[in-house]
Amino acid sequence: MTSKEKELLDGQDEGLTPGLSWNEALLATTRTLPLKISRSQIQQISPLSLAYIGDAIYELYVRMFYLLPMQQTKTYHCLVVEQVRAETQALHLRSLIPHLTPAELEIVRRGRNASSGRPKRVDPKIYQQATSLEALIGYLYLTDSQRLTELLQKLHLEK
Repeated sequence: MTSKEKELLDGQDEGLTPGLSWNEALLATTRTLPLKISRSQIQQISPLSLAYIGDAIYELYVRMFYLLPMQQTKTYHCLVVEQVRAETQALHLRSLIPHLTPAELEIVRRGRNASSGRPKRVDPKIYQQATSLEALIGYLYLTDSQRLTELLQKLHLEK
């Protein structure tokens, strides 16, 4: 490794605030992605597109949550799959409902009504709820990462 590469690697942690959890650090660093989407553009994004982004953010959050203590990859996979299943996402959505603002509830409603296709292995209502959670996460990721962090920390993930 060259001295320049080493210098770059050594400086990568400097932007993180000490005391942040892994999950907060993840959201803090992804928040700085060069994304220039206006509020009016975000309002035009379909709920399914919001769910598409939300699915990725949610899975990354869950993966970061289970990263420590270190385990075998197969164990990580099993833990993460359990949390990203539609049934678990539906449970998480129901636990968050009392904490949501009217605007967030509207995103949830739009996400529920937008779920497409007929899932093969899961009840359609459960699938709609999972899509609603993903749409909410996608929306908050694009608009209010601090609020997203607050809500994700209310989820009851177990180590």
